[in-house]
Amino acid sequence: MISRRIAVVGGGAAGFFGAIASAQVDPNLEILILERGPHFLQKVRISGGGRCNVTHACFDPRELSRRYPRGEKELISLVKRFQVQDTIEWFANHGVLLKTEDDGRMFPTTDRSETIIDCLRNAAQAAGIEMRVNCAVEQIERRGERFLLRTSRNETLEADLLLLATGGCRTPALASLAINLGHTISNPVPSLFTLHVETPWVRELAGVTVEKVEVSVPGTDLHETGPVLLTHWGLSGPVILRASAWGARVLHDLNYNFPLRINWLPDLTEDNLRILLQERIKLQSAKRVVNSPIPPIPTRLWEALVKTSGILPERRWSEIGRAGLHTLIETLSRTTFLITGKSLNKDEFVTCGGVKLTEVDLKTMESKVCPGLYFAGELLDIDGITGGFNFQAAWTTGWVAGQAMGRR
Repeated sequence: MISRRIAVVGGGAAGFFGAIASAQVDPNLEILILERGPHFLQKVRISGGGRCNVTHACFDPRELSRRYPRGEKELISLVKRFQVQDTIEWFANHGVLLKTEDDGRMFPTTDRSETIIDCLRNAAQAAGIEMRVNCAVEQIERRGERFLLRTSRNETLEADLLLLATGGCRTPALASLAINLGHTISNPVPSLFTLHVETPWVRELAGVTVEKVEVSVPGTDLHETGPVLLTHWGLSGPVILRASAWGARVLHDLNYNFPLRINWLPDLTEDNLRILLQERIKLQSAKRVVNSPIPPIPTRLWEALVKTSGILPERRWSEIGRAGLHTLIETLSRTTFLITGKSLNKDEFVTCGGVKLTEVDLKTMESKVCPGLYFAGELLDIDGITGGFNFQAAWTTGWVAGQAMGRR
């Protein structure tokens, strides 16, 4: 049997960061990263459209933690120990500068995810960490104070400490290693997904964006404000992804079939909207309603909303009438779509659920159930909204786990 001091199962962001952090504490450690797939850091590679959204420019730990539908309270203390600024400085110290975009997302200045991949692989190599791809860990046995790992290469590896960083458990089977070592899993369900809408005019307007709308699900407390994107299959954009994250379990229980309400002008109260439209009637009486969009609603979307309100294309503001005005206000404030399904967001594909945080010592990320076992990344029941927050959770939990393992 081959002996390794620390075995890291999962060659993603959290696994690499944990391994490197351990080596930084004790350069004499023998560390091995095992990845079941053919490539390391595959999620880093495709994140942010191939640019890698490394983190988010939110520097207050308490404020940052509010971006996590699951794990908010627990992350406050964790993030205080390895914050966004620490992430920025860590990459800068390894030759990678980050830039901040208008929405707070942070990317490498090269706009290439390969920059992050090369940085992490080079740091691991420099630390003497052994790395293997196409090496799935199929079974783990605790024998005395050590772990025996049986791999797809028909070998048995031995380790004193074990870091599980296998990523999101879309099904309980994907968390089987943690389960077999005594842990329980919060039911995994999808998070960060787009929504299917059968309404023909929505699909015809694929590519149209509105910078600020409010979406809500009647009968629930779920509501979010932000940009929306109309697509060939329905609705996407940051506001939809955030709603799907916060409502992951609620929408799962609704079987992804539910009414979704959109207020296209959330900065206007209904009374203010009525006053604005009445001014149009007075000042633009001869102008056609369909040709008079209210900013920031794009022209093509305005035309569709006017048509949805039952207002004919030739109808002028002077001819809209009380009933037409009421219907238009109702449409602009409460357009309701029937959602008929979901599609996972390709850049994020985050899962809600994972190893219960009550079973983990959050000071070290060590298991309370199985001594010597540590966790990091999305395998934990922690997930954030889109915008770099899930990677920050990976860096933070990986660093905390790695530091603790290094000190052991």
